[in-house]
Amino acid sequence: MQPPRRLGLLLLGCLAVTRASALAAQEDPADTEHSFTLRTSIKASLLVSHAPDAPLLYPERDSITSFWRMRYEPQARFSSRVTASAAYEHRFRVYSQAAGLAGLGILPPDSPAPYRLRQLDWSILTSPGSTWRHEIDRAFVAIYSSRANVTLGRQAVGWGRGVLFGAVDLFSPFTPFEADREWRRGVDALRADVKLGDRSSLDLVGAFGETIDGSAFAARFRGYKGNVDVEVVGGWRARDVLAGVTSSAAVGDAELHGELAVFRAPEPLPAGGLDDGRVALKAVAGGSYMFTLGNGILVYAEYHYSGFGASSAAEIVPLLADPAFRERYLRGDTQILERHAVAVLASYEFTPEISLSGQWTQSPVDGSGVGAPSVTLTLSDRLSLVASFYFPWGDPPEGFLLASTYGGAATSAFFQARIYF
Repeated sequence: MQPPRRLGLLLLGCLAVTRASALAAQEDPADTEHSFTLRTSIKASLLVSHAPDAPLLYPERDSITSFWRMRYEPQARFSSRVTASAAYEHRFRVYSQAAGLAGLGILPPDSPAPYRLRQLDWSILTSPGSTWRHEIDRAFVAIYSSRANVTLGRQAVGWGRGVLFGAVDLFSPFTPFEADREWRRGVDALRADVKLGDRSSLDLVGAFGETIDGSAFAARFRGYKGNVDVEVVGGWRARDVLAGVTSSAAVGDAELHGELAVFRAPEPLPAGGLDDGRVALKAVAGGSYMFTLGNGILVYAEYHYSGFGASSAAEIVPLLADPAFRERYLRGDTQILERHAVAVLASYEFTPEISLSGQWTQSPVDGSGVGAPSVTLTLSDRLSLVASFYFPWGDPPEGFLLASTYGGAATSAFFQARIYF
């Protein structure tokens, strides 16, 4: 049986199960303690790319990728204090060729997720031009009380104040260009969020990998007073010792936020660093403001520094060939391949059905960058369409090496249909 036909049969079968489950999952209005719900999402994506004239990095300049994601998210409520949730997902990808070393990372990665005791990610079909995988991306039990919330199992954990970048976001963070940003990959963790007072709490996370060297143990103290909040972070991440602080505040009609973190590795970092190459700094400084034009334009601006990144564009490709650097990048130690980036993200709701957004990202070192306008059409509560375009600029690659950070990226168009049940 051909892969597309198998995928079509799978979709029809899953839709039938979805419909039956939705009918069975209707909650009894008189039952406020026990319930079961099932949310189903289908995303069909198409990515068309035209690479720069760099035969060593892109043997073929034009590529096209079709990507399907089907996700089931059941949730059971046993009482007002105990719930259980899961997410089971299929991913089907058909591509004309590999994206190359200098891609933007628009589609979700196929690499193993960090901080998992077992991946629970299996291959159904692999061929020269397609992959079909399924995985359990969430599976946790949450217990709530007046003093603490405890969550055990595969879950999403996000820390920090950054919108596009993060300095203290330790657990599988998003990449800034990823178009399908709705779901953060789950990590196997024990998390306890303990309330210390009316304005303070302590968040404790142990995220477990296949070995202790692939695990992370961190704590976050949070407190606020008036319009200012502060977080202090410390811990141990995959053999790195770390400490950090974040804060955000309302200043008039604007919002300001910042993050700063210090990481000390047990051996010299692939891209170098401070203190004999073993110390890396990460920082985010940004803010947001709503401009009262039309329905209102919400604008975010951020600067990001990552000491884990390359010090120049020419170092990026050689570093990606280094297993130690590649492991850190795929784990999310750094969200950018270089050390400096500035970005602006703006969004505008033209009508309840049409929303516009745009992202501008640039390297302040070499001036290269990427502009990414996007439009979303919300046709109903269950169906929306997204179109995003990526226009990079900068000096083109020279042989195997990049002459600018984003000059080696491909001009791309991304289209997606999102269906929810």
